[in-house]
Amino acid sequence: MSENPTAGRIAGRDGRSVVLFVYVVVVAIAGFWGYLLGALGIQDLQPVSLFFLFEIQPTPVGLAVYGMITLGVGLGVVLLAVGYVSRRYTA
Repeated sequence: MSENPTAGRIAGRDGRSVVLFVYVVVVAIAGFWGYLLGALGIQDLQPVSLFFLFEIQPTPVGLAVYGMITLGVGLGVVLLAVGYVSRRYTA
């Protein structure tokens, strides 16, 4: 193994910042596609329920918010669980 723990890294970038960047990009893409789906005006779309608490109308902004929140929370929970396990079990 290399004695330098930062060998092979890009200067100023650690794993957490890369994962956070990818997370933000994926959530933004979900918002874009939600907006696009709502803007196309597909017929007979029903309102969607956000975590069984709020009903969101299928407008471009509504579908963008729905996609960003559901994907953001779902992916965020998984990433937090992975981070917790990686800190707890380092071996």
